[in-house]
Amino acid sequence: MTIWHEELGSGDPVVLLHSGVADSGMWDPQWQPLGERFHVIRPDFRGHGRTPYAAEGPYSDAGDVADLLAALGLRRVALVGSSYGGRVALELATGHPDLVSRLVLLNAGCGLPPTPDLEAFGSEEDRLIEAGDVGGAVDLNVRTWLGPEADEPVRTRLAAMQRHAFEVQLAADPEPERRRDPIDLPAVTAPALVVVGGHDLPYFQGSGRHIAEAMPDATLLDLDWAGHLPSLERPAEITSLLCDFLS
Repeated sequence: MTIWHEELGSGDPVVLLHSGVADSGMWDPQWQPLGERFHVIRPDFRGHGRTPYAAEGPYSDAGDVADLLAALGLRRVALVGSSYGGRVALELATGHPDLVSRLVLLNAGCGLPPTPDLEAFGSEEDRLIEAGDVGGAVDLNVRTWLGPEADEPVRTRLAAMQRHAFEVQLAADPEPERRRDPIDLPAVTAPALVVVGGHDLPYFQGSGRHIAEAMPDATLLDLDWAGHLPSLERPAEITSLLCDFLS
């Protein structure tokens, strides 16, 4: 299965990996500006956006992205990952170190044990889904993952992406088996920019600091204004940051 993807521009390839609460549409504010300078690729993970939630056997999102890049004939790319997309980027950089030239990780996870704040979120999301309250689960995600800089149109757009993902994934029968590939932070030698948000959950703030400390060539950037999804909250600022680091 080839996951849905879109390409724009020419030059050095840059792959945009979306958050688990969104889909490739979260990169709309960065899409055209980055496409003027780079060959930009943005896929949808299975069960998000325009990729179905189906598999003939166990799969991994990192494996799907690696297969896509091989099909496109791309042998070395920069990866920009938001939240879960950052985790996928670290899995790719661990399993395919020669593939990755640079990394930008925006509030990425790396597999650390959950802290009470993350456990509380997960328990409440599970409760709402089990009660059939998809709308309540969508609202919970929007409240949790967007910081104070996000305006109402951004909140509405994120809600639509999350609702679509919930609906597609809850309708899957059978539900595919997703596995997660390993992450070895000390082995990820590509230059990396690790961004954490001052309004994000403590779990992700701690994850970002752990990633930056464990990787050999990582720079930590603490954005005191940011929530979990800074590319949506202050899109122009993050676009500029990406262009500077990736050039």
